[in-house]
Amino acid sequence: MNNLAKWILAAAVPAMLVQCTASKQLNNNSASAAKGLKDYYKDYFLVGAAVTPRQLTGEDSALIVDHFNSITAENAMKMGPIHPAEKEYFWKDADAIADFANKHKIKMRGHTLLWHAQAPNWMFKDDAGNAVSKEVLLQRLKSHITTVVNRYKDRVYGWDVVNEAIDDNDTVFYRNTQWYKICGEEFLAKAFEYAHAADPKAVLFYNDYNTENPKKREKIFQMVKRLKEAGVPIHAVGLQGHWSINNPSREELTKSIQMFSGLGLDVQVTELDVSVYAGRQGGQLINGRRDTTSTFTPEMEEAQREKYKMIFDVFREQKGKVSGITFWNLSDRYTWLDGRGRKNYPLLFDVNRKPKKVFYDVVEFANKTAATKPAQL
Repeated sequence: MNNLAKWILAAAVPAMLVQCTASKQLNNNSASAAKGLKDYYKDYFLVGAAVTPRQLTGEDSALIVDHFNSITAENAMKMGPIHPAEKEYFWKDADAIADFANKHKIKMRGHTLLWHAQAPNWMFKDDAGNAVSKEVLLQRLKSHITTVVNRYKDRVYGWDVVNEAIDDNDTVFYRNTQWYKICGEEFLAKAFEYAHAADPKAVLFYNDYNTENPKKREKIFQMVKRLKEAGVPIHAVGLQGHWSINNPSREELTKSIQMFSGLGLDVQVTELDVSVYAGRQGGQLINGRRDTTSTFTPEMEEAQREKYKMIFDVFREQKGKVSGITFWNLSDRYTWLDGRGRKNYPLLFDVNRKPKKVFYDVVEFANKTAATKPAQL
């Protein structure tokens, strides 16, 4: 087990009693000996979820405290929402999530310091609307990262520093974003250096999707290897985990974890969901009509159960290499995947926040005869 994994597990154990108390205060049904996801996996890795400010009260907050010992802000800490103008920061939503985590002794991941999407246009333009120079853009990036990381350095243990810099096209290496057009590949190293200077204790991640696609994975591997060999403070790789009922395979998932951990890097799955529809889900901004009527069929349920069982089998097999798993949203009641004109059901809790059959598939390893059921939220 690497040092980061040991540290995370050691730090998580004392918080369990505090979390248990908070859970009982939020939900009287939790007074039983029920166990949450985090409790089943306390000897393996952190179990987290992406959350929004509106989920910090009521039934959603109880679900968070009962089942998760890590959270990520789904959108509130991204560059556009938190830094809409050069001299303007919007802290309210991010502060609320960070304060909730601190109150309930839940660890927090920061997401994300640099991304081509949800980056404000002012970052790349001068007063006349022309593209800024590399020097100006890097200075703005430094100011942004330093300000944000310093604000949360006592509450955020790790950051997705750079998100999705590698192109999906097999013949193209870097994504041709404004960051790359203006700075070349230098922006990658600088982002990690700025984050490390702001918080030397933070665990710094490169985060991307389709990391089980062999050709894209190899490009990511070569990039992070070069950064590490150059002395850039990169500590970990986030495999986003926007998967579906027909991908990834056991072999490619296992290989991805082993390849990156073989570089001496920590591995986390940072945005886990399993779509009930076939195909690759990563890298798509979904802003279309949200549908709440599509049926969760028995066929969908069975295929999803089989995929989740395989995924968590691999996670447990790779104990010591994987230090955290974060689901992207709490329950099927709200998921980013709904915005395609069809309802999706990608998580372990249903639209009423109740555990689905797949929940028990994921935790039954702890007691093969009868997994203890969680509180009914």
